[in-house]
Amino acid sequence: MANNQSIESLHDEFIKKVEQRFGKFMNEQFRFQEASNSEVARELNYSDAQFSRLIHLSASEGEYLRAIRNIDRILNEIKLENQIEKLKNKAQGDAIGRFSILKPILFIVVGGIISIIGYFIIYNPSGSDQAENEVPKDYTLKWSFESAFVSPYTKLSQLPEDCDFPCYKYQGKWELKKPYKLPFFREQNGFHYLATEVNMYARCMTEEQSDGTLLEGYEYQKHEIWYDKRKLPIDSFVNLDNRKKILPEYQSLDFSKDENFIKIAYVHTFFKNEFKINEDTIERSGKVIGRDIKFIPTESLLKYLPSEAEIGDLTNQINRIVFNRLQDFSRPIDCETTFVPNPDFHRISEGDEISFNCTLTTGRVPLNYEKTYVLIDQYIENSCQPASP
Repeated sequence: MANNQSIESLHDEFIKKVEQRFGKFMNEQFRFQEASNSEVARELNYSDAQFSRLIHLSASEGEYLRAIRNIDRILNEIKLENQIEKLKNKAQGDAIGRFSILKPILFIVVGGIISIIGYFIIYNPSGSDQAENEVPKDYTLKWSFESAFVSPYTKLSQLPEDCDFPCYKYQGKWELKKPYKLPFFREQNGFHYLATEVNMYARCMTEEQSDGTLLEGYEYQKHEIWYDKRKLPIDSFVNLDNRKKILPEYQSLDFSKDENFIKIAYVHTFFKNEFKINEDTIERSGKVIGRDIKFIPTESLLKYLPSEAEIGDLTNQINRIVFNRLQDFSRPIDCETTFVPNPDFHRISEGDEISFNCTLTTGRVPLNYEKTYVLIDQYIENSCQPASP
């Protein structure tokens, strides 16, 4: 347990950081100079009561650590916004090309996304549940693409006069259409990976490819690791005539409704995709840029696994998966080229889908799976109109 001195030190650090945003802290009034306590609490995503504990030296060590991370995030965002604004102002005064103006801004935005995501992955320690007031894992990604101030998308006004720019209607938010699952091949049987949630923001990667054929997708995944108490071997879930092919009945199995399966962890992953748009096809490549894992509390697992020895062994197995088998998920992806949703890229619209047949290798055993993205929030709904001759 933290002593009073360490709590006071954390309190002082928290106050100093908040002062950078809201002005000097007035000790007698217990408020900041430039905003009311309620205003500060709302920006930090706290209730008035929670914020009151923080400024009155009544919070726990964990609360102060989370609060410091929270205000650090806000200060980083403000710094990023200021950098972008300076570049915008400079670009407006320079007589340079349309996409040349965007390049330094986009490098700052993309660099900021990756660095802040890395910050949350590295400095947000794993635990059993999302702690009170903890910033959602995908907050930075959502802010980076949904903030009107930043907006890394290519706009209609920035398209070439002939409108020949294939990626522009693909921009926006994509989600995973349906879950898919994969059994882990490892020394001990019984562990399964269930892909359940994907949010991907896609933008034209103009700083790398000026012809509009390259789409970049920043993807947040919240997936799950399940344990099969029967410890059935991997052969139970694959086609024995084609061992790379997973049986349809396995993919349709609902772990949550089968008493043999126990959810043991959530896996949070940030993934960077690149999509090469050809005339009729799309190629997908990419890699993991950050990952975190949250374990289901031991108390919950004891309801299904009453033996403490078994729980201990299971915990060790999970740790081995985290530090070994999940590394396989960090390798560059192996997906087949697929067809575009519509050969006329001007007609891409919300509800369109892109499906990839991919292969994941764990423990040198390749397994096939299908991943389908669906466009749910398109950034540019209108079609580009060529300039009049």
